[in-house]
Amino acid sequence: MKIAVPLSTGLLCQHFGHCESFAFFELSAEAKTVVNRSSAPAPEHAPGVLPAWLEKQGVTTVLAGGMGSRAQSLFGQAGIEVITGCPKEPAEFLVDAYLNGTLVTIPVKCDH
Repeated sequence: MKIAVPLSTGLLCQHFGHCESFAFFELSAEAKTVVNRSSAPAPEHAPGVLPAWLEKQGVTTVLAGGMGSRAQSLFGQAGIEVITGCPKEPAEFLVDAYLNGTLVTIPVKCDH
């Protein structure tokens, strides 16, 4: 399992397609603990680029703020689970909360 978190200024970017970079967290299958953390600059924003790029990175789950329904559909087609409505927090906080079952999300109205 590999989780991606879009970041701007070190915190979750609330507008997914305009993030500066991605933090990646590789998890052990058995214990669901982080075994490796890395990051990469985000590719240039264009329709369909991010789902394909993240799929090539081996990402299985994305923790996001806002994301339109079309983008969510493209991620689903790539086999990537998307969790939207995550709060503007550091990536480590979000991944820990997700793994512990304590991640609190809010409804998102982004649909463009």
